[in-house]
Amino acid sequence: MMPDKKLPLFIVSGASGVGKTSACEILFQKESRYIVMESDLLWRDFFDTPEDNYREFRETWMRVCASISQIGLPVVLCGCGLPEQFEECEARAYFSEVHYAAVVCEETSLRRRMREGRGISDETWLESSRHFNEWLKKHAGETVPAITLIDNTNLTPEQTAGKIESWIKENIGD
Repeated sequence: MMPDKKLPLFIVSGASGVGKTSACEILFQKESRYIVMESDLLWRDFFDTPEDNYREFRETWMRVCASISQIGLPVVLCGCGLPEQFEECEARAYFSEVHYAAVVCEETSLRRRMREGRGISDETWLESSRHFNEWLKKHAGETVPAITLIDNTNLTPEQTAGKIESWIKENIGD
């Protein structure tokens, strides 16, 4: 079946440990105008192809999101990613628009959340997450399309979810 309803797709990105999954879990519990999906759900080692920007992983998710949206509700996909990784996909044609947001925070908050909240002490992972978080803060406005930043340094997960929901509703047209 080929998707014939073209709805918007919402991508919520951010560094590991920043709080996007916690916020998206809250959205998942209260969703009614959209469907929330967590991209890690489908991750398998054979998708680990950095040489092509994880292309098959993104293509797979875009096809899944397009199929889900045939019920008449847009999909919110939560996970790490950049516009260039989605916009190049053939399945991009199944959506009217793709909107991008990234949850970011100050470095000290990110390190604390990763260590205390997720129990991560691996310095390589901490540094990778910190680097992506900083990259997003510096370059989000330069991507095509631009990424909307949601700084949750001083926000609870509920408040972060509220900001994400406001962004979604603003782009749905509510």
